[in-house]
Order: sequence, then C-alpha cells, then structure tokens
Amino acid sequence: MRTKTLKKNKINVVTLGCSKNVYDSEVLMGQLKANGKEVAHEEDGNIVVINTCGFINNAKEESVNTILEYMQQKEAGQVDKVFVTGCLSERYKPDLQKEIPNVDAYFGTTELPSLLKALGADYKHELIGERLTTTPKNYAYLKIAEGCDRPCSFCAIPLMRGKHRSTPIEDIVKEAENLAVKGVKELILIAQDLTYYGLDLYKKRNLAELLEALVKVDGIEWIRLHYAFPTGFPMDVLDVMNREPKICNYIDIPLQHISDHILKSMRRGTTKEKTTKLLQAFRAKVPEMAIRTTLIVGYPGETEDDFQELKQWVKAMRFERLGCFTYSHEENTHAFNLEDDVPEEVKIDRANQIMEIQSQISWELNQAKIGETYRIVIDRKEGNYFIGRTEFDSPDVDNEVLIDASTTYLKTGEYATVKITDAEDFDLYAEVVSLP
Repeated sequence: MRTKTLKKNKINVVTLGCSKNVYDSEVLMGQLKANGKEVAHEEDGNIVVINTCGFINNAKEESVNTILEYMQQKEAGQVDKVFVTGCLSERYKPDLQKEIPNVDAYFGTTELPSLLKALGADYKHELIGERLTTTPKNYAYLKIAEGCDRPCSFCAIPLMRGKHRSTPIEDIVKEAENLAVKGVKELILIAQDLTYYGLDLYKKRNLAELLEALVKVDGIEWIRLHYAFPTGFPMDVLDVMNREPKICNYIDIPLQHISDHILKSMRRGTTKEKTTKLLQAFRAKVPEMAIRTTLIVGYPGETEDDFQELKQWVKAMRFERLGCFTYSHEENTHAFNLEDDVPEEVKIDRANQIMEIQSQISWELNQAKIGETYRIVIDRKEGNYFIGRTEFDSPDVDNEVLIDASTTYLKTGEYATVKITDAEDFDLYAEVVSLP
C-alpha cells in the first residue's frame, strides 16, 4: 500500500555524468530557487529530477539504474514525482517512455523551460549567470559553449547536444563576476570543444579574447581550460597563458589515439605527426604546462600493432595527466557501422596496460617534485588531511596535495605555499611554508 509522503514540495536534483551536466543542474536549481521553490542537490526531496548521462555504456547503465531506483521509491510512497532530463533522455526518450512508463515526464537537453513548467516554475530569461553551485565554494565550472560540430566517428554527443553554440563573451564575463561575488576563486572553462569557441559568433576562434576578458574579473585567481580539440587549436591562447598569471599552466586535450589509420577511421582530422608537433609546440611555448589527455583503446579495427604504437607513444610523450577508456559501440554514430571486433577482455587489458605506464610516469614526475614549493588551493578536509591542488591539477581527476591536519589548520578555498615532502603515484604530501 502506498503512503504519501508528508514532506512539503522539496525538489531533489540528482546529477549523473560529466561537469557539463553539473553545470546544467546548477542552472536548473538557480531557476527553481528564483521561482521560490525549495531545491537541493542529491538530498531528500519528495520531487526528484534526474539529470542523466547517455555518453557510453557504463554511463547509460548508471542512468537507467538510478531511474529504476527512484521509481521503486515512488512505488513505495517515499517520493511523489520523478522527472528525467539530460543526455540519456534526449537520446532515448521513446525507448525510455516505453520501458519505464511510470516516470512522470521525460525532457531532453534543450527543454529546460518545459521541465520548469512541469515543476510549477517559469523560465526566467533575465537570470544570466545565476545558478546554485554544487562544487566546493572555491571553484566552479563555467560552460562557454554548448554542442559540437566535430564529426568524430565514435561520439554521440552531437546527437544529444546539437551543433556548437558559443555563449557571447559579455554573458560569460557577467556569469564569472557573479561567481566571484559568491567567493569563487577558480573558473574551470568547459565545453564539448573549447578550440571551436567563437567561430559561430565572431567568425574566428576567439578563446584568447575570452581569456583576456576573464582575467580582468576581480576575485578570480585561477582559470583552467578543459576539453580542447587538437585540430585547429588557436595558438594565441598559449601567449595569453604565458602573459597572464591567472591562466593555469594546464590544458585538458583529449587525443583519443595516435595510430594514423585509427585516427582516420575516428575522423579526427589529424595525424600522429601533426599531434606530436602540436604537443611539442605546447611545451616549447609553455614549458611548465601540465597536459592532460584521454585515450580510447579497443576501437574497431585496432590491431596489436596499433596498440603497441600507442603504448610507445604514451611512454615517449610522458603526459603529466592521462585517462584511458575502452571503446563503447554507440548507436547512430559513424563507427557503429564498423564491426566491434576487439573482445571486451582485450579492451580492458589494453586500458590497464596504458594506465600502468601512466602510473609509473606519474610516480617519476611526482618524485621530482619532492623538495619543491608550490602554491596550492585547499578544496576540503578528509580524515586527518587537508586536501589541496596545484595549478597543474583539476578537481576529481588529477593529483592531490595532502597536508597533515594535526599540524596545520587551513580553510576551504584558502591558498597556501607548500613544500612537497613525499610523493606517490597520484598523491603529494606537503607542509605549509606560508599563507597569503
């Protein structure tokens, strides 16, 4: 027997997937709050909005399982309504409506006004940059564009997010100013493709001009670049990085593979030679730059020779940061027409081999940091340690700096100069030298 909850109408927003989804959830929550709604992020609430991910198999499974979990709660009377939005809903709405019909409503990635209406709220156009951040108070994601025009064979994101659409510089600056007023000190610029920024609005790649505008925002101390595409990268961005201390010497540039015939099949628009020259130019122009990349193993047609070439290249390039994924065969992508011919166990073994190489590289690079001093920001306290990051590290995915909490008291969002005393594969240990 169902028992209606006695809670008042509190909306719980549940976020799955990438930082772009985090941003979208924050915008939704900002709109709801402006409408006088009680809203929380991943807390108890009798109305649930699930912001799903539909990128690869594991993410899709997590999204479906989360929907089913909340549907069980609805049947048990623990929640009243469940709404589903985001990439999975955009991509598979008819299938979801058929398979899980008890969801109150499904919405795609561009249907925020309709979702708000279903929640008893109006879309407020004047809320440029107004959102409820869910990250630690010292940093926030700042989405500078939506969608993607790249033809990558393996990627379903254009199906879910549409064509590339840059946000005007003045709107981004206004949002950055609002975040700074709230105490945000680090902006993490995100998009499906930072490299393409501005081409649709300004008829040129305009990331450097955007950075020049953002460094003028009072209160912002670090600006970090995520998800650049290697083809057509605007090299004037490196000049700004060198010139402006607020721009972190860091870039996240997913490269996916290095074998020429795999790159061609992936429709990446580049070659091993061009990619290697680009990275060499990065390091020549910004010698201290930390480069993060991601790779895909097990793509259709990837031979043992292709994989060995990738391994040797990873060893030679010595990336500061690297992640590796197994290929996911996605419907309606160009690569779906190819035979998914690399066995799953081979994909997993290849990913593990790449990460073992990277673990050793990371250990060696971290050992060289012992005795050096760095400026870090404190993200949180965990157990007996305060956890911080250097400018060369992004939250959640990169190295962390651990400081013994029994010897030093630090505040979240505080910057400190520290000396590295010990190092592991992905963790650094430090003692405070000075505070600002």
